[in-house]
Amino acid sequence: MKILMVCLGNICRSPLAQGILEDKIRSRNLKWEVDSAGTSSWHVGEKPDPRSVKTAIKNDLDITSQRARQFTREDFNRFDLIYAMDKSNLQNIVDMARNQNEANKVKLILGEIPGRPDLNVPDPYWDNRFDDVFDMLSKACDQIILKYSK
Repeated sequence: MKILMVCLGNICRSPLAQGILEDKIRSRNLKWEVDSAGTSSWHVGEKPDPRSVKTAIKNDLDITSQRARQFTREDFNRFDLIYAMDKSNLQNIVDMARNQNEANKVKLILGEIPGRPDLNVPDPYWDNRFDDVFDMLSKACDQIILKYSK
């Protein structure tokens, strides 16, 4: 299984999601691959936001080796599942799909949590809700593993 996590700049939410899922799959000895990307090119080549790094470290994760990159059409070929952090990014990704098969790979990550009313992961870049975002993503990653590791 190859999974891509996508947010706007690939410096806050998607690096955390990548780090969280990588940790969970490693602890379960799953042979999955995880990467992350952004729909914009604003931060290409940059390290994750220091606040994301701090939040990860607080939760015993190291995301410092990640570097931001932009989502490309080739990602549809490379990944089985593409998780968007919010509806805006989901729409931007789906708009790049060349066919329905590619579009069907794209999902909202919080959509994996049963009964969750709000499916958008808030962007902590502006409101500093990094701990809340970490908790949301951790719960979603637990559900992803439950759903796809069978």
